[in-house]
Amino acid sequence: MNRTEIPTPAVLIDLDVVDANIRAMVEGTRKYGITHRPHIKTHKCVALAKRQVELGCKGITCAKLGEAEVMAAAGFKDILIAYPLIGADKLQRLQNLLKQDITLRTVVNSVEGATGISKVGEQLGQPVEILIEIDGGMDRGGLKPGEPAVEFARKIKDLPGIKIVGILYFGGGLGKKDSPVNVIEKSLRERDDIVHTANILRAEGHTMDILSGGSSFTSKNPECLEGLTEVRAGTYVFNDVSQLVVGYARPENCALTCLVTVISRPDEYSAIIDAGSKTLTSDLNAQRPGYGYVLEDSQIQIVKLNEEHGFLKSEHRIKFAIGERITIIPNHACVLPNLTDEMYGMRGDEVEQMLKVDARGRNR
Repeated sequence: MNRTEIPTPAVLIDLDVVDANIRAMVEGTRKYGITHRPHIKTHKCVALAKRQVELGCKGITCAKLGEAEVMAAAGFKDILIAYPLIGADKLQRLQNLLKQDITLRTVVNSVEGATGISKVGEQLGQPVEILIEIDGGMDRGGLKPGEPAVEFARKIKDLPGIKIVGILYFGGGLGKKDSPVNVIEKSLRERDDIVHTANILRAEGHTMDILSGGSSFTSKNPECLEGLTEVRAGTYVFNDVSQLVVGYARPENCALTCLVTVISRPDEYSAIIDAGSKTLTSDLNAQRPGYGYVLEDSQIQIVKLNEEHGFLKSEHRIKFAIGERITIIPNHACVLPNLTDEMYGMRGDEVEQMLKVDARGRNR
């Protein structure tokens, strides 16, 4: 199938760009003794996760148990669930996964969470390997670096069904004023928070074999992260507007795009496309207005989304005709795969393969 034959709206994946992005991340981090454990919540796709491992990634990261179940069933043997598992249903599913022939770790950030996982380890007769979650400034559940994390480790160290093997850190995305200089500062702070906390924990007798950090921004500064053992970048595999605005990617580095059709032209300065919030998502970017980057004319803004309509405006006359197809780089690439069953894997203008979003909707 040729690009011109693809029904719209459609999510397109440039497979050559995906490969280039993976290789750049793996080779860049390897220079500093860091492995890459990609976060597959970005694509939720078995085929793309396998490609990441084929090109040198070590294991995978999942956000939720549902993703881990899909990936384990597909044959992945080294999985990190980077999310606290709370509740009897989650613990039973964790136990079911741990009975399989895989290496599986998860995170804790509360005594209650650690106690629940410890009971799973006791039932299995083998401790569950866990990472202590460290807050990187987002205030979304981790322990603060340094002494708060150490005090937490003291509280859970004697639980018989868990084994602390390291720490996990996530520093978050970009704000309105962030720049390449700010990202470097965040990268250095991330390294210092992780290494400093790990050193204190080691001094108290804890194993710190895994120092896990790295967003899709800070992982692109691996020289600033030396001392970590792994990074868990996710969005980098595609890149998106968030990477464009800070200069960490160019349009040609963006592997995921949305192909849409112009369906109406209210006036010379407006156009309506067949993709709304159910395709592009309503995610905004702190540094660029609108709901995506129109590749054919970056001065055009996507000013509004209804569920199935996108509204384009420009200060100059828009040249697109009704029926014309245009290409949009989304603000946040991670959300689009979860809104579609399949993505079109492209080589040039030809569809090479359909990419099933295997873990679509596996959000619990």
